Amino acid sequence: MSSFVIEGGCKLSGEIVPQGAKNEALEVICAVLLTPEKVVIHNIPDILDVNNLIQLLRELKVKVERLSPNAYAFQADDIDMEYLYSDEFLRKSASLRGSVMIVGPLVARFGKALTPKPGGDKIGRRRLDTHFAGIQKLGAKFDYDPERHIYRIEAKRLKGTYMLLDEASVTGTANILMASALAEGKTTIYNAACEPYLQQLSAMLIHMGARISGVGSNLLTIEGVDSLGGTTHTILPDMIEVGSFIGMAAMTASDILIKNTGYEQLGIIPESFRRLGITIEKQGDDIHIPTHDNYEIETFIDGSIMTIADAPWPGLTPDLLSVLLVVATQATGSVLIHQKMFESRLFFVDKLIDMGARIILCDPHRATVIGLGNRYKLRGANMISPDIRAGIALLIAAMSAEGTSCIQNIAQIDRGYQNIDRRLNALGARITRL
Repeated sequence: MSSFVIEGGCKLSGEIVPQGAKNEALEVICAVLLTPEKVVIHNIPDILDVNNLIQLLRELKVKVERLSPNAYAFQADDIDMEYLYSDEFLRKSASLRGSVMIVGPLVARFGKALTPKPGGDKIGRRRLDTHFAGIQKLGAKFDYDPERHIYRIEAKRLKGTYMLLDEASVTGTANILMASALAEGKTTIYNAACEPYLQQLSAMLIHMGARISGVGSNLLTIEGVDSLGGTTHTILPDMIEVGSFIGMAAMTASDILIKNTGYEQLGIIPESFRRLGITIEKQGDDIHIPTHDNYEIETFIDGSIMTIADAPWPGLTPDLLSVLLVVATQATGSVLIHQKMFESRLFFVDKLIDMGARIILCDPHRATVIGLGNRYKLRGANMISPDIRAGIALLIAAMSAEGTSCIQNIAQIDRGYQNIDRRLNALGARITRL
């Protein structure tokens, strides 16, 4: 098991460029299965989850050509559907949650698909009901094999319909959207997720010949077409990495310029950090974070404690709550962090408490952070990363702490952050990979 050893207390300086968006990459790479023509995708992040998905497509006999370190060409003109029934496919796809998004494209184009119960972060229940119910409403039949723990999905031809999703699932909406693009007739998806990732996927599908309206809203209308063609697509900067760098700069009292942030697609992320007292200077598409000797959490107008909670887009993405929580530990003031979507995502706070943070874990969804400013520095500690976002939050905590910290199971961090140790060391951090 690989580890990071971090010398805390180092100030950073310089410029850093965020990677391509992980969540968007997983969606648009699955979408290449919708066409036999070549699809070129730029700004693909070189991270474990994405690389594993690309390798899975190679095993399905998708022709994959690496054009540059972050650009690939895909051509799914000779898919090996029998590979879906192999133990190797089941093992690889079970360890990668994003692989569930190949179901929609495969059923729409080939009339069948197969998927195991997927893996991913251990952050509580992550239902597949939205994916399966939506594709079932399009006419697919699902059969579960309890011995092999796999789902078999078949459909002669998907047919458009109206559906009201039980939750605004991002990956669920993406899966249904891709399936609907080749379905017969009109599909209406209400309570659809509308994150920038979905907007980007929709734009890519439209360039491939899909007919989609309502992009950016929670009501999508898709007029099915007989086939889709090739295209070229560029992935947005990763908003989660941008937010991570903002918090990292503030906690380490560093002066950082974050380049090419896709600022107009960040939604309320900058304002959420401003509520913690962090100064964010927009410079074109860049963000400058000046040195913070201290920062103070705002209160509500009536003086009551600030609450920061996640919500479906355009609300605050749940992927940044771990970072906001750790940043609040070194602020002045108190804040209630309310993680509504995943009941296990706050359980990493016990590691922050061991480092000296003052946090009350109210229940699986809520934690109150009592920030005492820079009067009490965090202490170095030995930790294990439980998931991607908690992992980066613990890394930020370790970089600001006094002394040396060790984070084990950093494969979780590598799943979502490209060469993070090398990129931060270039700014002055002292992170050693063991």
